Amino acid sequence: MTGLIQVLGVIFGVLLISVGIMESFFIRDQRLHRVFLLQPDDVETVRLWTFNLGFYNVIWGIGAIAGAIALGGAEAAAGEALLMFTCAAHVALGLILFLSERRLWGNAIAEAALPLVIGVLLLV
Repeated sequence: MTGLIQVLGVIFGVLLISVGIMESFFIRDQRLHRVFLLQPDDVETVRLWTFNLGFYNVIWGIGAIAGAIALGGAEAAAGEALLMFTCAAHVALGLILFLSERRLWGNAIAEAALPLVIGVLLLV
């Protein structure tokens, strides 16, 4: 089961890093405006926030990957704790996203579903 959790943890981390890169560097791309509920006139106003938020996601992603890798090593308990914390945080963040803007329900599910699965697998 550890191997499956590690693979899912790395996938989760890569997804977070990918979203972070989109938020930080590609927010001006009009194809992403629908994903983030942005109007073209608002992009420059939110650019500073999305730039920083993107790096939050990159750092969370690195944490998920580090936890997943450590899970299979000599410090498995540390890897499990790091991965569980990252997953629990993103389940909570997905719920917060949904509660704050219901139109982003798909984004909220994308944020919370995989970490929820990983968290459950870590607990069983």
